[in-house]
Amino acid sequence: MTYVDETRPAVQEPDPERGPTSEKSFKDVVAAYVGLTKPRVIELLLLTTVPVMFFAERGVPALGLVLATVVGGALSAGSASAYNCVYDRDIDEQMRRTRRRALPRHVVTPGAALAFATALMVVSTVVLWYWVNPLSAALSVGANAFYVFGYTMLLKRRTTQNIVWGGIAGCFPALIGWTAVTGELSWVPVVLFAVVFFWTPPHTWALALRYREDYANVDVPMLPVVRPAAEVGKQIVLYSYVMVATSLLLWPVAGTGFVYPAVATVLGAIFIVEAHRMWRRARGTEDLSVIQPMRLFHHSNLYLSLLFVAVALDPLLF
Repeated sequence: MTYVDETRPAVQEPDPERGPTSEKSFKDVVAAYVGLTKPRVIELLLLTTVPVMFFAERGVPALGLVLATVVGGALSAGSASAYNCVYDRDIDEQMRRTRRRALPRHVVTPGAALAFATALMVVSTVVLWYWVNPLSAALSVGANAFYVFGYTMLLKRRTTQNIVWGGIAGCFPALIGWTAVTGELSWVPVVLFAVVFFWTPPHTWALALRYREDYANVDVPMLPVVRPAAEVGKQIVLYSYVMVATSLLLWPVAGTGFVYPAVATVLGAIFIVEAHRMWRRARGTEDLSVIQPMRLFHHSNLYLSLLFVAVALDPLLF
């Protein structure tokens, strides 16, 4: 998930005493609804969908199919994010990273946000069902349901493993992109699913380390809240090794050319070095200015982006 600095006001601050009926411009309201969908998260999810379509097609897939998959996937991801905003509005209001969202600022009512999320889900399912295929639509609904009920409502506030298992929802785009083209599942998208699964904890724990005080204040037991930074760094390193090893499995499983394994090896080596550096900095200190967790966080975004670009380019070059 790409980081967005939500501590900066996106629109003029409404008067909380007047509630959601205070005067707001049309632009403010539109921006608030768009914000509910967490557009930066959608960008990253689509980045793991479209390249898989190229790989499944072994070339350039039909533009109409790509467009329908992108629109349906974006609406589904936006729906899940909006549901998340409704359920988490109580803690979002107390956290620096999220207090500028639409619901904490009373720009949108919870009821309106819930209706918006449901409408997006319905439209997404229709688009994927009729213009892609029923399997892709079903996978999209499953990802949405798992994120809302599995992660947001069940895991997030109860266990340090919240993001490990809750992150499964963010792995579904690899399956959706593959089934959109082929109409069936295989081991190839499962490998890419697993890459995102093992990438999610290092990515999210780095961000959670930066905002651990926020999570602690609202009793969300992210790993950096309940474990020292050195232990978090160790876990990040372990997951990084598994992630890189899993990424290299695509070469024998899918019979790729040499572009993908070469890129995956280089990116993986750099990621592991960065993870070790953060772990080393975290030993013996809890000072975030020394640990610099956001350096690894931003690097993780770059890693996943370039890895999936290689997934798309490999069949085009060989």
